Amino acid sequence: MCAEEGPSREVTGEFRELLRYTVPGYLGGLLLGVVLDRLGLQRSGIGQWLVRTLAGEGESVLEGVFAVRRRLTRAPESMAEAYGWGKLAGMAVPWVVDWVSRRLGVEIAGVQGFYIPYLYALSDQIGANVSGFAYLRRREGSWPSAARCYVRDPVMVASLAVILVVPLALLLVRAAGFSPTTQVRAALETIAANLCWVPPVVGWVTEQRRERRSG
Repeated sequence: MCAEEGPSREVTGEFRELLRYTVPGYLGGLLLGVVLDRLGLQRSGIGQWLVRTLAGEGESVLEGVFAVRRRLTRAPESMAEAYGWGKLAGMAVPWVVDWVSRRLGVEIAGVQGFYIPYLYALSDQIGANVSGFAYLRRREGSWPSAARCYVRDPVMVASLAVILVVPLALLLVRAAGFSPTTQVRAALETIAANLCWVPPVVGWVTEQRRERRSG
């Protein structure tokens, strides 16, 4: 039996705070893309790294700060904090994959490079999902119990759905002819793929429904 049925009020309250971190990252990546394009750096690899990091992972830096702040205040461990640590830990993965792919001659703007925006947008989400599962294991005391709680937790299920659906969507869009040939396009593609806001919204909506039913 899970210790909690769905997200607790404390957790969804924290997730509402995490939601506020998403928009600044989107805006920062898009603004940087506009500036770099005007400077004639439309295909700059370093420029794309910065643009995609802001558009896809800008919120992860702030969510990592959120997790650090929780630890410094010695607040009880929560799912939202575990989420923040996981997202911070997953940030560096796309940097390495991007660099190695360019060194190997992969056409980053082509169909075969569809995984690059995916990783920039969701490697932190993958880290958050793994970290959330590990949190459930610590809370429940065993992996089978953690798995049962995982499939009952709307935040974790929404996170997994995002992780699985987005790469297919990116592949189809690239196959249909879209190519991030400018920094603004790279920013927009990463923003569209960065659905990290979905799990927190699901958690918040779930808690609102629970409150209405209990009221």
